[in-house]
Amino acid sequence: MAVHYCGLCRRSSFSGRRHLYSTAHRRRLREALGRLQEEVAAARAAAAAAGDGEGGGAVRPYDPAEHDRRVWCLCCGRGVRRDGRRGGMALPQAGLLQHLAGPEHRRETARFWRENRAEAALRERFLVPAEEYDRFARALERALAAHQRREEERIRQMAAGIREAERRQRETVQAALQLQTEPQLGPGPSVCSPPAGPGRDSSQDTEQPGLSGMQTGPDLNWMEPGQALTFIGHQETEGKGNVHTGAIPPWLTEEEDGSKQQIGPSYEEFLKQKEKQKLKKLPAERVGASFDHTSQTGDSWLPSFGRVWNHGRRWQSRHQFRTESGEKKKKR
Repeated sequence: MAVHYCGLCRRSSFSGRRHLYSTAHRRRLREALGRLQEEVAAARAAAAAAGDGEGGGAVRPYDPAEHDRRVWCLCCGRGVRRDGRRGGMALPQAGLLQHLAGPEHRRETARFWRENRAEAALRERFLVPAEEYDRFARALERALAAHQRREEERIRQMAAGIREAERRQRETVQAALQLQTEPQLGPGPSVCSPPAGPGRDSSQDTEQPGLSGMQTGPDLNWMEPGQALTFIGHQETEGKGNVHTGAIPPWLTEEEDGSKQQIGPSYEEFLKQKEKQKLKKLPAERVGASFDHTSQTGDSWLPSFGRVWNHGRRWQSRHQFRTESGEKKKKR
């Protein structure tokens, strides 16, 4: 008895090659070829659009999540990258079209058709002629060149915008420097210059570090000509300091009355709340769950037989216990 293994159905058949004409094999072959035919049709449609000059979307920025997809070639028995890549740009359907137009795919397609007894009229639908792929390759080259020209033009425009912004910035700085130097060139003392004479207090230099620092450099002098700043002295509160003067932070100072305010719950309340959280995890229908612990009971509240109840009278639980004991004896 001849044994034949079908790679498409992934099973061994003891009827030999007659399995190739069975209903199950023909159905699996038709489904597999239908999936591959959809991918081939999409690739050939992209090639036709690029060849007609409508391939504006033939070049796209490369995205690994989108353009690293592979297509399973049933004839060759391996995965083929669907899109091509040129630098940082992706070429949709370029990888699959190159594979379909290659001699290896044509040879493997003939072998697959021969081994699986597929219809000969359908084989040309899974092949791409070399002339069609050449037209697609030329269209891709034109699209890449156009995209490169657009990118270069965009870079030139960005560079021109940057140069224009730098030129405006230099003009603004020069105009500000001219406004600062013009009052000093005219006759008479400058408004911002300190008064000359022996009566000048030398301690003003030490008391006004911020003001003197602002007047040293031309880039930091933002005052307009004819205006000056007035120093009103250090503002300090009597008897109180801050972190800038070296005082103790308020969270480290001791309170005058010596009493400390308690923040948050006490330790006993925390333990009670923790116990309540544990009881919430227990089943609600457990024995003794609804027992009222605040009720006042006497010394004779427990039954003599040690039975526990949640509600009702004690003699009812006693009768229930006797009834259950009688039923158990009858079952035995």
